[in-house]
Amino acid sequence: MHQEACTTTEYTIADQERMQAAQRYFQWQARIAEAELGRRVLEVGCGVGNFSHHLGDRRLVVGIDVDENCVSRWQERFSGRSNYAGYLLNAESPEFCELKRHDVDSIACLNVLEHIEQDEKALRNMWEVLPPGGRVVLMVPAFESLYGEIDARLGHYRRYTQASLASVAESAGFFLRRLKYMNFVGFFAWWANAKIFRRTAQSEDQIAFFDSYVVPILSRMEQWISPPVGQSIIATLEKR
Repeated sequence: MHQEACTTTEYTIADQERMQAAQRYFQWQARIAEAELGRRVLEVGCGVGNFSHHLGDRRLVVGIDVDENCVSRWQERFSGRSNYAGYLLNAESPEFCELKRHDVDSIACLNVLEHIEQDEKALRNMWEVLPPGGRVVLMVPAFESLYGEIDARLGHYRRYTQASLASVAESAGFFLRRLKYMNFVGFFAWWANAKIFRRTAQSEDQIAFFDSYVVPILSRMEQWISPPVGQSIIATLEKR
């Protein structure tokens, strides 16, 4: 199961709206990310706001995305909240560093880095925006061996291992505070979809079953046991 930031199509927006039904899964992701984020948060790849709405108690939430339709929908969704600001912006662009004016103390980049061709450049820009001690919370898809038609259709340039993610993060100047696999069951489900069933889209029935019956148990288990593999990698980076 994979939550996406917008890329360039309305179809991706429809995917996000369909995936909103996976509430338990997204709440699991949100709990993990929120615990590492500060009071002034920049969300890279905000999409239509599926994660942003979890941050209503923060002093400031800045959302950026590369798709104009997504940014418009995001701005409309949070138009009544003075602590939310959304922009059409690419994390690889020099203009990204102008966000430093917002004095953000942390960055959320959840299921987005794999969509960015120059991932190290984007991470270097994030490093520039943050103050010393600032953090980036990353969630990315794990294992290039799982790459399939769903990844290609979603616009993924790559999947990561812990080693490859650590390498690009450290090259961008970050210290790794945390690096672990997440969603042990999803690893096998994604492998089956990619390599056996050759699916081109995520199944609504699979999403509903996973969210209702697997997530409540799996999320508790992974609080105590770090899985040896997973569908995703969760990482916390720090600017020293």
